[in-house]
Amino acid sequence: MRKYRFRIIVVAASVLLSIWFLLPTYQDYELSSQKKALTGADSIQFVEQHEKEIREFRKKRIKLGLDLQGGMRVVLEVNVVSLIEKLAKNKDDAFAAIIKEVRQQVARSDESPVVLFRSECERRGVRLSRYYLNLRDTDDDVFRFLEDEAKKAVDRGMQIVRNRVDQYGVSEPSIQKLGGTRIIVELPGVSNEREVQDLVGKTALLEFRLLKEPEVAARVMEGIDKYLAAKDSTNTPKDTSDITPEVEKTPEQFAKEHPFFAIAGFTQQGVASVVEENKDKVRRLLDRPDIQRLIPSDMEFLWSAKGQLGQDGKKYFTLYPAKKTAELEGGVITNARATIDPNYNQPIVTMEMNTEGSREWSRITGANINKRIAIVLDQSVFSAPVVRSKITGGHSQIEGMENLEEGKLLEIVLKAGALPAPVDIIEQRSVGPSLGEDSIRKGLLSAGLATLLTILFMVIYYHTGGVVADFAVVFCMLFILGVLAYFGGTLTLPGIAGIILTLAIAVDANVLIYERIREEQETGKTLRAAIDEGYSKAFSAILDSNVTTFITGLILFQFGSGPVQGFALTLIIGVAASMFSAIYITRIFFDIMTDKKQSLVNFG
Repeated sequence: MRKYRFRIIVVAASVLLSIWFLLPTYQDYELSSQKKALTGADSIQFVEQHEKEIREFRKKRIKLGLDLQGGMRVVLEVNVVSLIEKLAKNKDDAFAAIIKEVRQQVARSDESPVVLFRSECERRGVRLSRYYLNLRDTDDDVFRFLEDEAKKAVDRGMQIVRNRVDQYGVSEPSIQKLGGTRIIVELPGVSNEREVQDLVGKTALLEFRLLKEPEVAARVMEGIDKYLAAKDSTNTPKDTSDITPEVEKTPEQFAKEHPFFAIAGFTQQGVASVVEENKDKVRRLLDRPDIQRLIPSDMEFLWSAKGQLGQDGKKYFTLYPAKKTAELEGGVITNARATIDPNYNQPIVTMEMNTEGSREWSRITGANINKRIAIVLDQSVFSAPVVRSKITGGHSQIEGMENLEEGKLLEIVLKAGALPAPVDIIEQRSVGPSLGEDSIRKGLLSAGLATLLTILFMVIYYHTGGVVADFAVVFCMLFILGVLAYFGGTLTLPGIAGIILTLAIAVDANVLIYERIREEQETGKTLRAAIDEGYSKAFSAILDSNVTTFITGLILFQFGSGPVQGFALTLIIGVAASMFSAIYITRIFFDIMTDKKQSLVNFG
């Protein structure tokens, strides 16, 4: 046994790691089962008590696809032809005819609308600069401009959808680009078709809102804190002018005296900085009718769209006290661009407005110098710059971004109100929870039945060798699920099919080895020599077949989508796991058994 110690440690470590990675999945299942058994206030109280554990386990568990847990799958298409039409600086009869023809071609072609538009212009002998940029620009210049605008329109659409889905509270949504113009949105656990249409199909609302004065926001937060403290019958309301926990106070004592600030935090600028794990708790608190009565009618709290990492490594979201009425809406913006300020080498975003917007922006900025104006997209704050001076002419510069990527995100947000390309829902598919449960039941039944029949066949046909191969199959299954959990993979119904196929591949490798061992034994070799030759001579065939399967899985994952990717993912993981279990683990079993008692080993 001592000479096999290292190999045994490798296998034991692999098994323990797989179990460790799968533990959150089991814990999440246990918590979900307990929650389902509760209703009403008990269910809400259970979620509040276990909020941290639920979030942590869900982040690390094996995720289930729509076909297993139910939900909605929506395919959106950015109407690039409408974007091309809106970007044109002039539109004559020839342009209208070109657009009409391009629309017809797009309906029956997979080619990019921008490419089709250029081809149609060239066929008619029309220069692109007739409608875009300047007359001196070449067709290539205009083509690159239109391609870039089309790409930004898709990115803008993805950002808007992601922002809305985050606010909607969908757990583990999937938003990804398909091709050049399409966006696939998968919303697990969502079943209301009308809500989904409103969520992903409505026009984005971009607003510029003034933030309330810091002292006003502070008074409102202190009022909420006092009210919550007074509701605790065991606690006398305290003066909240000093909300910093004293050295001698424990976190529990501070939470009793200042229940709001204990979860929301506080800064001197009148905004709260809330750690991610408390965000839902604060949101639910602010939505309560009794708390809403403590907030002025012209004020509401808005969340920052993105969290920022604090010095403690945790993510924090900012809670802004904003006025309910917007000073200006985003439709007046004509252009926005993220760039680097050459004077200070800092990222900035330049913004341009039309005549109406310029006039209003000049009035707003002139009346609110040194105040903060929040840039709000669909009720989420993306930036809240300070007005330094009155801005005339409609040209503004926004500073304060950490990097150019953050600037580009703000550019996308600002352009959501400027020349937006329409987003059309071209496919909407719903999977009910009962259908998902039925899929899980049938998928597990088929997987279990296939595994059982395989195990029985191997034991009957290969005796001891079959038992060892069956152990390898169990290890293979454990490794696949462990790797899926570690990388946050999503298990789908086709993915279960991929696991079943993988188990067959693992058994097939052992069949090749065992048949080779039988042949070597027939030549008169000892059992140990036959095992050595069997593994050695079968290895090349096993490697070739698994490598080709692995490459096929990579191709399917790269170019497939949805169910195909789910199948490919489990196949890729399974091929690696089956090689390890069928060759490495089974060999350890045979080496140990032949050392102890060769009569224990029998290949039928």
